[in-house]
Amino acid sequence: MEQINIQFSLFSAFYTPLISAISGGFLEAEGLRPDWSVAPPSVSAIESLENGSAHVVQSALSQGFNALAKGKTLTTSHFAQINEMDGFFLTGREADPEFSWQKLEGSEVVLFGGGQPLAMFKYACYKAGIEYDKIKAIHVGGAADMDAAFRAGQGQYIQQQGPYPQQLETDGVGHIVAQVGKQIGLCGFSSLAATKDWLQGDMAQAFMRGYRKARLYINEASAAEIARAQKSFFPEIDELALADCLATYKNLGCWTPHVEITQQAFEATQDIFEYNGSLKKRYVYEEICSRPPKGS
Repeated sequence: MEQINIQFSLFSAFYTPLISAISGGFLEAEGLRPDWSVAPPSVSAIESLENGSAHVVQSALSQGFNALAKGKTLTTSHFAQINEMDGFFLTGREADPEFSWQKLEGSEVVLFGGGQPLAMFKYACYKAGIEYDKIKAIHVGGAADMDAAFRAGQGQYIQQQGPYPQQLETDGVGHIVAQVGKQIGLCGFSSLAATKDWLQGDMAQAFMRGYRKARLYINEASAAEIARAQKSFFPEIDELALADCLATYKNLGCWTPHVEITQQAFEATQDIFEYNGSLKKRYVYEEICSRPPKGS
């Protein structure tokens, strides 16, 4: 069995299509023994592709935008989608069935300090008809620092990926009030990337066979079944909280069965970054993306 090295940029249940390819045994069934890791804070997983320590990474189309804007020649390509929607939740201190985004104006909100999470959040504010500058943003670091800060009493709301908001609810610390993805709609949020050379090889085809089956599985299986298979990946999360998170993501529609990054999703992502002012020119799909290896 051949080892395949996989790296996540950020680890959460939002990336279940890739996690399930590992936890569900789909890669092993194709003769690949997965070894996975998470990129250190502030380090791009793309670096692991470039130095050869990873074969496949969880990334985002915006990585390609940024690299091309700096005049770099891409040796990597985004070849398959993971999520077609933003997967962040807003959690408040109190249950609020009547929550509206207007309540964020003037409120303290623990937010990611930059990158795609913040760009998407600002676009969601625009779509919701509120002014981001009227929010009292609190930036404390990465996901773990943000969770700790909210638990310690900072902020009236917090932006997180699942299953951490569901665990806040389980622990009685907060209540989910909104899903950011519902405001934004379809987009190319997160993707799989690899070197262009690797994508031409047999391992890439074997990986895609397993990944296609994993995507079908997570659309057909119950959230409870997926949670049982993934529980060891989230030892600090209650299994019922994890299942609740997975059910929400399934219902949101971010894990569509197809593996391709669509032109529509690609253009929607460019719209978002163009709105934020970080995309100075629009790119052609083929400059950043490629069609997934077909496998057999």
